[in-house]
Amino acid sequence: MKFFSDTAADFVAAVERVFGAKPRVLDGSRALLIGDLKLQLEAGERELWLIERRGALERRLGYVRVGSSIEEALREAREQLDG
Repeated sequence: MKFFSDTAADFVAAVERVFGAKPRVLDGSRALLIGDLKLQLEAGERELWLIERRGALERRLGYVRVGSSIEEALREAREQLDG
């Protein structure tokens, strides 16, 4: 029997838990917006990119590898952002 996990399935709920805010959903739940911060899953949902949005401009701040849990990756991303 094969098992697979869909990281994006829990993405919205996990962002709400970790960041404490309801995100705006972009791009079919693979990208979320919280204020000026865009969180985007890429590379087959193995990378979580942190992108600063200022109007029409975007600047990639970095990324976090997504392992077994999207929530762990989000916590690591939050630590990176907090400095």
